[in-house]
Amino acid sequence: MSLTLQDVAWHDAMGRIIETLDRPHFWTALVRLLANYVPVDNWVVLIYGAGKPRVLAESPGEDGAVDPLFQDYLKGLYLLDPFYIANRESLQSGLFRLQDVAPECFEQTDYYQRYFRLNIVTDEVHINLQLDNERTLSLSLGSQCRFSLEQTALLGLVRPWVAALMRQRLLFEREPGESPELAPNWQDRLEAATAQLSSPLTAREMEVGRLLLSGCSNKEIARKLAISAETVKVHRKHMYGKLGIKSQSELFSLFLQAQEPL
Repeated sequence: MSLTLQDVAWHDAMGRIIETLDRPHFWTALVRLLANYVPVDNWVVLIYGAGKPRVLAESPGEDGAVDPLFQDYLKGLYLLDPFYIANRESLQSGLFRLQDVAPECFEQTDYYQRYFRLNIVTDEVHINLQLDNERTLSLSLGSQCRFSLEQTALLGLVRPWVAALMRQRLLFEREPGESPELAPNWQDRLEAATAQLSSPLTAREMEVGRLLLSGCSNKEIARKLAISAETVKVHRKHMYGKLGIKSQSELFSLFLQAQEPL
C-alpha cells in the first residue's frame, strides 16, 4: 500500500481532531482542518428541528461581538432559509449544496439581498447528520467564492469521517437548561401585526407568502402545495390586497415585523 504525503497529513490531522472531541474548541479545529482543502469564510453548527434552530458553535466575529445579522436569522429569518426548508421537507443525512436546495428565484428575494449575500456572502454547503425523526445536526460552511465541483467532491469523500465525528461530539454537548424555543408562528404574529384588517389572511395565503419570500416561483409553490399556478396567483393577489402592499419587498418588511416579540 502506498500513501502520499497528503494522505499521511490527513490521517495525522484526524487523529488530532479525535483528541479534541471533549474539548470546547472541537468545532473550530474541525473547520480549520476542512479549510485546508476547501475555502471556508464563515461557519455554524446547528441542530434543526421543529422549532428555532439550536446553535452549538459558530465562527467568531472579527471583533468578537455578536453578529446582528445572525441574530435576525435566529429570530425568524431561518424560516426562509432554503437549507432549513429542505431539511423540514425531507430529513436526511448527506452533503447538500446551495444550488441543490435553493428555489428558482432565490437570488431575487429580499432574504438573499438583505441577509444571505451579506452574511454567507456567495456560496454555502451543509454536512447533515439525521439524528432522529425530528432533528438534524448540520455543519454549515460559507464561502466568498463558489465551491468548485472538485471541492464539493472532496467534501463528499470526507463526509463519512466528518459525520462520525459530529455524532460522537454530541455526547459532549450540553443540553439547554430550558425548554426548546418554539418557532415563531408566522400566521399568528402577522395576524397580530395586522389586527386592524377587516379580512384576516387565511392559512393558505400565509403559506403562499412564506414560499414567495423564500424564492419559490409560482410553479414551485403550486407543486409544494398541490394547487395550480393560477390559484397561487389568486392567493397572492388577495394577500397583497388585504395587506395593502404591492411588492415582495413590502411583504418581507411585514415578515420581519412579525418576528419581533409581541
